Amino acid sequence: MASDPPPGPDDAAAAENGHDNGHGNGNGPSPAKRPRAVISAAEIRAEFAHHDAAVARINNGSFGCCPASVLAAQAHWQRVFLAQPDAFYFHGLQQGVLRSRAAVAQTVGAGDVSEVSLVDNATTAAAIVLQHAAWSFAEGHFARGDAVLMLHYAYGAVKKSIQAYVARAGATVVEVPLPFPVASADAIIAEFRAALAVAKAGGRRVRLAVIDHITSMPSVVIPVKEIVAICREEGVDKVFVDAAHSIGQVPVDVHDIGADFYTSNLHKWFFCPPAVAFLHTRKDDPVASQLHHPVVSHEYGNGLPMESGWIGTRDYSAQLVVPEAIDFVNRFEGGIEGIRIRNHEKVIEMGRMLTEAWGTFLGSPPELCGSMVMVGMPGCLGIESDDDAMRVRTILRKDFQVEVPIYYNSRRVEGQEMTKDKNGDAVTGYVRISHQVYNVREDYERLRDAVNKLVSEGFTSSKLRPSAKLLSIALATVVTVIVGRSSNKKLRCNDLPCRQHTTEEAVADYLGVGRVNAASAASCIMM
Repeated sequence: MASDPPPGPDDAAAAENGHDNGHGNGNGPSPAKRPRAVISAAEIRAEFAHHDAAVARINNGSFGCCPASVLAAQAHWQRVFLAQPDAFYFHGLQQGVLRSRAAVAQTVGAGDVSEVSLVDNATTAAAIVLQHAAWSFAEGHFARGDAVLMLHYAYGAVKKSIQAYVARAGATVVEVPLPFPVASADAIIAEFRAALAVAKAGGRRVRLAVIDHITSMPSVVIPVKEIVAICREEGVDKVFVDAAHSIGQVPVDVHDIGADFYTSNLHKWFFCPPAVAFLHTRKDDPVASQLHHPVVSHEYGNGLPMESGWIGTRDYSAQLVVPEAIDFVNRFEGGIEGIRIRNHEKVIEMGRMLTEAWGTFLGSPPELCGSMVMVGMPGCLGIESDDDAMRVRTILRKDFQVEVPIYYNSRRVEGQEMTKDKNGDAVTGYVRISHQVYNVREDYERLRDAVNKLVSEGFTSSKLRPSAKLLSIALATVVTVIVGRSSNKKLRCNDLPCRQHTTEEAVADYLGVGRVNAASAASCIMM
């Protein structure tokens, strides 16, 4: 039938593995242990054969990964919908979503499946929580000037959401200036206490604290349980934990953490296809019933899980394959916990290999790392801006086929010098390396060798920065595009025979897409 789950474990097997079959309202029985063959290295390679084999992919943190077996289950759901959309909508979709919600509820220690909603991503979950806070200001439940607390290293989209929702509504936004590199969890807690005191100054109420479980850039595991406890002690109304990177990277027990709202992406470290995340709320919290999806559709007012389960015609297949992702992780020794531990051990090992090769250091101690770690780059690279970091990243991608994010540490601690490498150069750039089950040592050796080659060639980021001539050309180009004059004219590159740039391409070159393009754009002249 069109509404049946995709091929795989039948209902009995699904229940035995500990996830609900979608026909009831419970979380499913406790997992029963049964013998299963541990996945082999060859099977892992086959599951990720769709990855570009030419690329050393050590950036699982940004977009995650999805094995072929889960992609096949997703494709089944997509075909089911396309074959008979009406039957899928009326008979299959909600049962499938419930099946996934129940699997998540059991995995993260939720008290009941009703506490779990599935949304596109953690940014959507943040919008749900912040939208409610904005309404509370608008409706007079919060006083203008009441505080919202967030980490300085909060994810960029969430910081923008805080600005768009609560700052515009009248909140005073206070940032916690976390140290980086960071030496210990105690240093993070001390900074949080100090910022909380600022937020409470003059008797101001702190209505919401937005805390990352693992910051994105730089990547640091935050002691969220301790910080949630501090918030309770200090009278913070609500705590929202943005744990976009957490499930599959660190242990997640929402009851033990104790936050009011907790979200994590399932497509980053839990092997689901993009895009799907969960938002956990407490069923004993009256605010939970006041949360609404920002996309209003027919289920408005029927509770957040139902609202999130239908926001109009779209592809819901990513939300339907959580049980299949769990089946995949259970093919590994120790399941998701075993994967998490091995990834942590490997990423620390690879991080230390890089620090030894580059004469640098890790950005945080191993206990503050999950499956990602920040590694200082040689200071001689001269990374002095976010643009520099992006240009170097582009070189690594285009010239060396290595995909890794680079972080520019712009923060200067007053009275404290920047940490230096073995040659005495200040370390301002860090790579954020990830480790997932498909990674091999060669991936990290390619990164090591690429950076070493740049250093040996005397490369510095200043060589990629646009010259005054290039700036004038780019500005002239932008003006040409804006006014619509000669928009079809070409810019000819004198030093690369037969290469021509449209005006739009010249602007792209100016924005810094590599050594060759930047050089060619600098020598272009108007025709």
